[in-house]
Amino acid sequence: MKIDKNNAWIENIYHNPSPNYDQRPIGTEIELLVIHAISLPPNEFGGQFIDQLFTNSLDANAHSSFAEIAHLRVSSHLLIRRNGDIIQYVSLQQRAWHAGVSSFAGRERCNDFSIGIELEGCDSIAYTDKQYQQLIKTVKLLQEVWPILTPDRIVGHCDIAPGRKTDPGPFFDWERLKNGL
Repeated sequence: MKIDKNNAWIENIYHNPSPNYDQRPIGTEIELLVIHAISLPPNEFGGQFIDQLFTNSLDANAHSSFAEIAHLRVSSHLLIRRNGDIIQYVSLQQRAWHAGVSSFAGRERCNDFSIGIELEGCDSIAYTDKQYQQLIKTVKLLQEVWPILTPDRIVGHCDIAPGRKTDPGPFFDWERLKNGL
């Protein structure tokens, strides 16, 4: 894997461009990496529902839980599936819409200065070895371009939106990630 310096898309992974992004504020540098968890339907894995959510094509009638989220306009830069496959939705240069109302070290609007990585998972099930392997490999790749992404600048969604978000959840092994880096 490597990052195409011209467009900030990672080479040799699947790309599924999302319309849900915009420009980062002028002069804003990437200074944060946010780890998320997502499963659609909740606590179920596989299928195309995450892709559909990030590309505004999720059918509100496909599952009872989708009616409340199908209208959302959200995205992430990357998704790491349970089997280790990586999908990129937004150029790393662009602002993906993953963090929502958030703050880090007193600075609000984390989408402005962060990269978001979704792990296919939930709060009640452990992540897979393949996900950790790919996450570590991906973080190392990102650190080559943005050395500021040290372990203290790799946080969970729960850390930047406490009380509102719980992901990546209690089964995410932060020590495993840090030791792998």
